[in-house]
Amino acid sequence: MAAIAPAEKIVDKINRREQAGEVPYFSFEYFPPRTEQGVNNLYARIERMAQQEPLFVDFTWGAGGSTCDLTIDLSASTKEKTGLDVNMHMTCTNQESSKVDEGLKAAQEKNIRNICALRGDPPKGQDKWEAVEGGFECALDLVKYIRKETGDHFGISVSGYPEGHPDVIKPVADLGRELSESELKRVVKDENGEFVCSDDDFAKELAYLKEKIDAGGEVIITQLFYDSQVFIQFVKDCRAAGINAPVLPGLMPIQAYAGFKKMCGFCKTRVPEDVAKKMEEIKEDEAAVKAYGIELATQMAKDILASDVGVNGLHFYCLNLEKSALAVLDNLGLKKDVVEDAAAEKENTLAGTHIN
Repeated sequence: MAAIAPAEKIVDKINRREQAGEVPYFSFEYFPPRTEQGVNNLYARIERMAQQEPLFVDFTWGAGGSTCDLTIDLSASTKEKTGLDVNMHMTCTNQESSKVDEGLKAAQEKNIRNICALRGDPPKGQDKWEAVEGGFECALDLVKYIRKETGDHFGISVSGYPEGHPDVIKPVADLGRELSESELKRVVKDENGEFVCSDDDFAKELAYLKEKIDAGGEVIITQLFYDSQVFIQFVKDCRAAGINAPVLPGLMPIQAYAGFKKMCGFCKTRVPEDVAKKMEEIKEDEAAVKAYGIELATQMAKDILASDVGVNGLHFYCLNLEKSALAVLDNLGLKKDVVEDAAAEKENTLAGTHIN
């Protein structure tokens, strides 16, 4: 077997691409499937998507390390089989430092050079996030711990929230005042009312993000969003706050109406009125929803890449699917021509007509 290519830090790869003018670039994110068949299907999909030469791929990490073994296996096998650099998630949820130690040791042994340090979501059935005894209070603690224990070995990415973290997006009525111009651009409207991260809370969010970067974070990957102008303003706000790390926009092409509504509700995501209206019009037509998801993600990517904030990377939340992300890349002129196998042809046929 050929030797596995040495792993690289994401920030170094970004800097090299930027300096050489080799832009734009993109990355794919996956989650550990629940079944053996799902794992096998994902491996096949990753091998096909690897032919697009993403800058890196990453894998999520379950609460309390519930999927840590599979996450590590997916990360190591993907590096070995495809040569792609991997960004392995780690979260604080229900997790003691010993579990992090195990994960970091495995990553070092298996040629995984990048860690995405996250607080994580509350465990299933629990509304409020709480640290466990002997665990970490927040992502900042995790960043500091990784740097303390492993020095500069790992490239560390952290999360960013263009609309504010869901925990600080609160009912507009609670503010007891008119919204500012900047708050109006972030306001979230849904069937339960209007919500917003106040300017004061947003400033605290930026200050905390800067702490994560100053502590050793090197790249920012954002929460999903559907308003490209909110992301562009977020990057401007980051720069004004002295945060100069690369910012990668998290794009999640809409796959289904129900999933879109659930994810936006969970993340308290702002949905522009024209997008909300369109989704209501086509919600009963599965193929139309997927086609619109590709169209919307394409336009968002174009807006971002054409903006004056200097963002040249795109991060796709693939939901372990390939058609929509690859269709967006094709629309942007970034998709490489590769030979599809029968499984990919079947999936793409079942998923709907390709959008050019």
